[in-house]
Amino acid sequence: MRTPRRAALARAATCSAGALVLLLSACTAGGGTTGAQDAPSADQKVTLTVYSAFADRELGILNKVLDGFHAAHPNITINSQGSQDDDKITQSIRGGNPPDVAISFSTDNIGQFCSSGAWQDLKPYIDRDKTDLTQIPKAVQDYTQFNGKRCAMPMLADVYGLYFNKDLFAAKGISAPPKTMSELLEDTKKLTEFNPDGSIKVAGFIPQFGFYANHPQIWAPQFGAKWLDGNGKSDLASDPAWTEMFTFQKQLVDFYGWEKLQKFTAGLGQEYSPDHAFNKGQVAMMFDGEYRTAFLKSDVPNLNYDTAPSPVADDKADTYGGGYTTGTIIGIPKGVKNAGAAWELIKYLSMDTNALVQLANGLGNVPSTKAALHSADLKMPAQFNTFLKIFDNPNLANNPASPNGGAYLKTAEDLGSSWQSGQVKDLHASFAQADKTIDDAKALGGN
Repeated sequence: MRTPRRAALARAATCSAGALVLLLSACTAGGGTTGAQDAPSADQKVTLTVYSAFADRELGILNKVLDGFHAAHPNITINSQGSQDDDKITQSIRGGNPPDVAISFSTDNIGQFCSSGAWQDLKPYIDRDKTDLTQIPKAVQDYTQFNGKRCAMPMLADVYGLYFNKDLFAAKGISAPPKTMSELLEDTKKLTEFNPDGSIKVAGFIPQFGFYANHPQIWAPQFGAKWLDGNGKSDLASDPAWTEMFTFQKQLVDFYGWEKLQKFTAGLGQEYSPDHAFNKGQVAMMFDGEYRTAFLKSDVPNLNYDTAPSPVADDKADTYGGGYTTGTIIGIPKGVKNAGAAWELIKYLSMDTNALVQLANGLGNVPSTKAALHSADLKMPAQFNTFLKIFDNPNLANNPASPNGGAYLKTAEDLGSSWQSGQVKDLHASFAQADKTIDDAKALGGN
């Protein structure tokens, strides 16, 4: 999977949501176009500008799919501009010169895009064309709308599961990947090797928040942890699943010792480099997305590994097989001149089976409709099939959209790091304080 989107996910826990709020606040007056504009007639020449963060090879893959749209609509020419991140998209909207179609790698900004009117409401088009949203899993429908306003459609998805080193498993007599957290803890202990001086040589599993794909939104579905209560308030202190999750992670940390774990991870390779710890057999198991299969094929083609759904809390065994998802979103910015033509392109990129399969095969991501998911033309390595099944599972989950982006994710992750390191002693009180911080920030960001 492309590094920019993976970096976007990591940044969601650290970036300032306030910057996006300030950028978009100037866009709210007047809202977007109301109603559904007609598509241009066959003899009406239109040029659509498309912004995306794709670059190099991956931009070429997108452009090839866009060529397919142009072949079906010869009157619509596509001006595809890559290396355009969310900041550039929002700046163009604020400056009154937006692209006709915007493609974003960060679902965390959907709350601002929808609530500010920066991205137009797509419901009039969906209703007019009777677009079948049941083709899209509920979790994906959820991350493309905010407070009932659908201002985006999905275009491919990332899905997270468990990667494990089969050779290391065999050496320790482990015949199958863990399905519960108790099994994960047991296998972690079996797989971990220490040097004579007590330092870590091989880690069975690394639980540190912020390390590789260890983020609270990826862990939460495995414990059934809910971000919000019935009134839309932060629910960390009241939902016992959060306490269970943090307590389990602390068990893993304490098995190693915080200082040993810190020293070990500080010496490991970067997440998107060939020196990644899983590539080198320094980590036996990890949570990661489907995109990692492409990295492994390129960097260590002979690595003997497999994938499985992430283990779940012991009392949530009936939810095994699901997992966390996020993905690329696509919408029509406020103020565009060719909204009707833009919708035709969005509908093609989000609902056309051939287009989605071509994108998925080229980019190494999960196609975001059920028809594309089950297409015979989808050609992926065997280890990729796990993520297709997770995406098709009813227990697929995503974190809720917020008017201030991923600020609440950063609050939860910061607390998790402080808890794991031993700085936090009263977990419940810290959860309650985090709830207040999240709710106060959300109120400032607007509902």
